[in-house]
Amino acid sequence: MPVEGGTSGGSASASRHPKQKRKAHSLSIRRTNSTEDRPVGTHRGDMLDGQDSKLPIALRNNLLDLFGQIEREFENLYIENIELRREIESLNERLTGDGQAVDGADPSKGALKAKASHSTSQLSQKLKTTYKASTSKIVSSFKATAGSRAVCQLQKEYVGHRDGIWDLGVTKTQPVVLGTASADHLALLWSIETGKCVLRYAGHAGSVNSIKFHPTEQMALTASGDQTAHIWRYMVQLPAPQPQPDVTAPPDDDQDSSDREEGEVDGEGPCEVPTVRLATATLKSHQGVVIAADWLVGGKQVVTASWDRAANLYEVETSELVHSLTGHDQELTHCCTHPTQRLVVTSSRDTTFRLWDFRDPSIHSVNVFQGHTDTVTSAVFTAGDNVVSGSDDRTVKVWDLKNMRSPIATIRTDSAVNRISVSANNRIIALPHDNRQVRLFDMSGVRLARLPRSNRMGHRRMVCCTTWNEENQSCNLFTCGFDRQAIGWNINVPALLQEK
Repeated sequence: MPVEGGTSGGSASASRHPKQKRKAHSLSIRRTNSTEDRPVGTHRGDMLDGQDSKLPIALRNNLLDLFGQIEREFENLYIENIELRREIESLNERLTGDGQAVDGADPSKGALKAKASHSTSQLSQKLKTTYKASTSKIVSSFKATAGSRAVCQLQKEYVGHRDGIWDLGVTKTQPVVLGTASADHLALLWSIETGKCVLRYAGHAGSVNSIKFHPTEQMALTASGDQTAHIWRYMVQLPAPQPQPDVTAPPDDDQDSSDREEGEVDGEGPCEVPTVRLATATLKSHQGVVIAADWLVGGKQVVTASWDRAANLYEVETSELVHSLTGHDQELTHCCTHPTQRLVVTSSRDTTFRLWDFRDPSIHSVNVFQGHTDTVTSAVFTAGDNVVSGSDDRTVKVWDLKNMRSPIATIRTDSAVNRISVSANNRIIALPHDNRQVRLFDMSGVRLARLPRSNRMGHRRMVCCTTWNEENQSCNLFTCGFDRQAIGWNINVPALLQEK
């Protein structure tokens, strides 16, 4: 997977001009058609006549950009409106001329008038549609800037890995803990409330690429670059919650979060926590990196996905290989199981994902889906009858299991999408991106929010994975990235849906 480096955001702040004293209560905006019209050395912030405003410079600059977009949109619409009106007038003139040539025949005149009226109505509708589409983009920009901060709040940061975190998951049984899988060869378990590491698994000899928890027992399944998958048991004792300082400082979106140095992350890792080194079962039939693994419903079988282009199905009790699922032309990137049925979906670099059906014990069937144009990074089941797939082609597609011929919704983004997740109760899709952003969408493809990111919160490098925890009437989203940390977010679902 690509590693995205950080860039300093200090130069932008250094170039800001000192504030100039202006008259109070006289905030206005000077309109410019393009950046070339501004005098040399003039900063966008100097375009505000009222420098005594309490708004931060970054927010005012953002508002100026948005107002500039509004002005350009309406200028384009104004020009298009003039051209359409000319077309209407020309059409009416031609229709009137044709009506005179008919020599006053009433039926023909009536038909021509009806035709002219119909054409005018169509053009009017086109104008309305164009205005609506253009202004909706502007409104969504305001929502993304202000609304997401109210509905998505950072709760806790989980710092201690020595390398990037590829995957994370939440236990299905009590006590509820967070698990992370890292390139530092470790899998760590964390107290969600305190952010403290409570256990680590050190049985792998390579990068830990995936972690999933048993549906009913205290067992974990990890996949590794050492070409094996391990099943191991854990017992944790959670520390008592301690009062924590408020970490939800007001974000500044114009500040690049990469200006924090890597040295600020605790590179020593947890050293005084219980360590598990031996696996209950080791699954070693693959000939390449095991990139992902998951439990089938009931927890008696597991499936693994590997760079050897195959997915394997194992019996947990005996570690016996039951099926080798072959057919992908390139390396697998992910595998996922249905929460209530014996269904498996695998994704691959060959731009496809495959649906494997094990509901009939005597046979298993497979269906191939070619909805993407680049690597399919993940495909996951929802609690209903849907599959959601994400890709390096910067799209996410929602599919109906009952009719997989074409997607029922397509989400287009500005960056490659990594391992996605869907909340079981609220059916919200969380998209982690290469560009460090995390966006939330509903199942119909409507954008709901973007997680805040600034120089004081959020990920500083590529976001690799997301997972949900909806226990105890709350909705929490956990994200992890190549900046060595996992982050817990509180999602205010009622406010999120109200904004929608």
